[in-house]
Amino acid sequence: MLDRLSSLVIALTLVAVAAIFAALAGGDALSIAILTLAGAASAAVVHAAIPTTPPAPSAAAPAGPPSPQTESLLRHPDFARWVDQEREPLLGTADNIVTIANDAAIRLLGRHIVGADIRTAIRHPAATDWLAQSDPPAQLKTIDLLDFPRPGQRWTMRVAVLAAGERIIFLVDRSAIDAADRMRSDFVANASHELRTPLAAILGYVETLQDMNGDADPDTRHRFLSIIEREAKRMQQLVIDLLSISRVEADRFRRPTTPIDLADVVRATIGQLADSEQGRAKDIVARLGDGAQPMHGDAAQIGQLAHNIISNAMKYGRPGTPVTVELVREGPRIRLAVSDESDGIAPDHLPRLTERFYRVDEARSRSVGGTGLGLAIVKHISERHQGQLDIHSEVGKGTRVAVTFPLADGS
Repeated sequence: MLDRLSSLVIALTLVAVAAIFAALAGGDALSIAILTLAGAASAAVVHAAIPTTPPAPSAAAPAGPPSPQTESLLRHPDFARWVDQEREPLLGTADNIVTIANDAAIRLLGRHIVGADIRTAIRHPAATDWLAQSDPPAQLKTIDLLDFPRPGQRWTMRVAVLAAGERIIFLVDRSAIDAADRMRSDFVANASHELRTPLAAILGYVETLQDMNGDADPDTRHRFLSIIEREAKRMQQLVIDLLSISRVEADRFRRPTTPIDLADVVRATIGQLADSEQGRAKDIVARLGDGAQPMHGDAAQIGQLAHNIISNAMKYGRPGTPVTVELVREGPRIRLAVSDESDGIAPDHLPRLTERFYRVDEARSRSVGGTGLGLAIVKHISERHQGQLDIHSEVGKGTRVAVTFPLADGS
């Protein structure tokens, strides 16, 4: 079909040809002018009546931009690679159906979650309520999942809302953080309690002596002062242990590099206990051998570790029974073991013995002067020195505490 411009040119050309023929035929000038104007008017009418035809696009002309389409992020190969590299559980959903899940999410929730409804995959009321919303908020939302997936644990769920009904769900385990917070709170509460108990006794006996106005007989006065001294020493030991465990924790990421002889450190510790007023120092049986036992360590901390283990055996073992201290080589490692003959410890208490302030028998521990921090300090010192702590006990027979350390290279 001819376009409007071409039609106008043809029409005007025909009018001009008609005018020329009229002139050649002998027509007057007025007739020729009228004929020309009539032809021009007709051409204009014809030009206006012809529809406009858009020009065909040139083969060489670039095509215009395509209409915008929403591309699925969850289907992008780079997104799938990133998901696989994430250590925390991560899921992608489209219209509440799980379309992608990394290995951590599958380990947590099960392989069956891919293709399942997310509201049944994460079985928690808070998660279900939020995911069931027909128009959830677009901003990143964090939901606490208490007692998920098991009682006593806490996870958080964060949801990023994408286009076309897609979501990315992040799951983060907060159980360890909560446990650390509880441990810190328990530590402060227990330390306060342990300090308050002897302090109350000291203040009570001091007030009693003050009320007597010097009228107390020497025996009563001596007994009260002895109790005050004992409780003050108990507070002093507690403060020392609190400072010790704080220092050990501050150094726990710094491996010792100083060469020491474990046999010499243990001998020195036994000598200190023998020179003290410990009533059971004579019950210590040392089997340390004659050779040196070189290792890398902090001599003060290793001495404290040995002191805590040996003094515990002396406190809780039966009077007159041996407290055996041994050093035994096991290939490239050396084992320090302390055994006693005591009432023993029930199996359900063994996993908790290294907790701060944990006591099997609180009354007895306080009567022998224990602070409840001795084995916690042993555990931290052992870990700093790459040692392995092992506690074995039989009810009615006794307890054996052993720590195995790596020897220095070439020893």
